[in-house]
Amino acid sequence: MHSGRMSAPIVVHHSAPTGGRVVTINGEMVGLVHDDHGLIELLRRAGVYDAEHCLDDPHWIEWHGSPAHRYEAA
Repeated sequence: MHSGRMSAPIVVHHSAPTGGRVVTINGEMVGLVHDDHGLIELLRRAGVYDAEHCLDDPHWIEWHGSPAHRYEAA
């Protein structure tokens, strides 16, 4: 049975072994970021309006595998 919850369109994946996190939008890889500023810039370039206010909104972004706002090597 479907829970009714839809996944957020933006996923910040677990930290890479060398640091940084892969970002996908609607399942498509759009880049690797190393901090919140880089994430905001990447989202703006991808057309996300008001990107800085989306970072902690679970309707927009899911943080997978590592704590939110943490980018150091795994």
